[in-house]
Amino acid sequence: MNGNLRFYRHGDLPESFRQLLIDVHANAYADQMDDPFHQRFWWFVDHWSAMEGFSCVVAFEADEPVGFAYGAPLQEGREWWRSTSYEPNNGHTSTFAVSEVMVRPAWRKQGYSSSLHEALLQEREEDLAVLLVDIEHPKVQALYEAWDYTKVGERRPFADSPLYAVMLRELRP
Repeated sequence: MNGNLRFYRHGDLPESFRQLLIDVHANAYADQMDDPFHQRFWWFVDHWSAMEGFSCVVAFEADEPVGFAYGAPLQEGREWWRSTSYEPNNGHTSTFAVSEVMVRPAWRKQGYSSSLHEALLQEREEDLAVLLVDIEHPKVQALYEAWDYTKVGERRPFADSPLYAVMLRELRP
């Protein structure tokens, strides 16, 4: 990865931020933009960026956005892993949800996703990181397993969303 990273936080987002993420998403999912779930990505950007503790990392090559990763802490008791049989072995349960890790097709397989993901988590103080992976994408699940995530269950957060593997990583063992 040769690009530079820019960090964005809740309460300090430029006006162009929302559109930047929407444009990267539209490029990354160009072949799936007729799917209503993908068409309402703007809602997810608005939802997540409004959360206290939201943070986002965007990679750029020159002034061209390459990809991004974002997430926010989950409310106590509402963590995605709660519906699974997972029990933290140290009793610590503060959880950061990694909502999106996305890289545009022209820049995939160059280390951007890993760099974005690690940059997003580097300053987190939560005990756990959790994310969801479409079960129809075993290669993506294997990638997250290589990043120390473990599948702890499955969930469908919305009626029209895919079934996701719930993947968990201890940040503070």
